Amino acid sequence: MALGLGISALAPAQETVSAVTDPSFVPFEMMDKESGEMVGFDMDILREVAKRAGFDINLRTMDFNGIIPAVQTGNADLAIAGITITDEREKIVDFSDPYYDSGLRILVAASNDKVDELSDLEGMSIGTKIGSTSYDYLQKNLGDSAEIKPYPGSADMYLALMGGSVDAVFYDAPNVGYFAKTQGEGRAKVVGPLYEGQQYGIAFTSGSQWLEPTNKALAAMKKDGTYDEIYTKWFGEAPNQDNTAK
Repeated sequence: MALGLGISALAPAQETVSAVTDPSFVPFEMMDKESGEMVGFDMDILREVAKRAGFDINLRTMDFNGIIPAVQTGNADLAIAGITITDEREKIVDFSDPYYDSGLRILVAASNDKVDELSDLEGMSIGTKIGSTSYDYLQKNLGDSAEIKPYPGSADMYLALMGGSVDAVFYDAPNVGYFAKTQGEGRAKVVGPLYEGQQYGIAFTSGSQWLEPTNKALAAMKKDGTYDEIYTKWFGEAPNQDNTAK
């Protein structure tokens, strides 16, 4: 199904670029039930990139596992869906410069001023998700010095934090950031740097003419503050990238 992004043409006869995304990666891309349009952080980034790079978008949705193959085979010109840049993927598609630093972050109650980094969680109880990289990271870096409580779902651990059953939550950065901006607004806050950093990029068919204009657009957005505005809209205050933990 084709979904227009509502990008107005800046000049006549602009080229239309075929794009694909995953419709269920909240809050990067998701269907707005009222408008029937795709919205989210990635969608705002793509709209702005397209406007600055000089192309229109014909957007389709598909399961995530079909996205890279679609770009690789030329069935789509680009894909944006919280796609982690990896060496294996770079062998078959071209990636833009990174536009999002993901990883793991700490969520605490809004009134908690004692936690600024992972080491501050020693002696505390920490909620995380069963089988997640965040659970493994906590076990490796805090071990027996904190009470690590795994929960079956993210909603469970957020409920535990809001109810005072745990002192903090440690989980995927976009997920905790979105919770802090929505259900947890005024009650929870994200603190500290990113841990276990990963980077997302826009995937293009190999040799795409739109790769360089996209990179220039992303650089300009970061320089003039547009990127920070979009980030704050969906996740809250942008992390201090100088303190990003890899």
